[in-house]
Amino acid sequence: MAAVSTSLNEQARSIFDDIGYTVSRTEDGLRAAHKWREVGVTVLDDDTPLPESGEMHCFVTSASEAPDVGNRLSRMDINYDWAVIGVREDGSYDVVRA
Repeated sequence: MAAVSTSLNEQARSIFDDIGYTVSRTEDGLRAAHKWREVGVTVLDDDTPLPESGEMHCFVTSASEAPDVGNRLSRMDINYDWAVIGVREDGSYDVVRA
């Protein structure tokens, strides 16, 4: 897992690398690809806008913020599948919604 001093951006890249995705940088964040699946990856901070479209998207934030982000997304009328990864200070993580 990632070190404590690693940024959420680097941790997001590492998480997807570790599970076999090819990760590339885009204008809006990261794109993780594996076989037929492509997932947009957005590291959230206070002013990060949520994508308006897509098929699959993953939001990466601190573990303490992940439940709130999941609740916020659940209340919104979003037209794509999504998940939230909450990263702990020690670099471990949980998926709030798979």
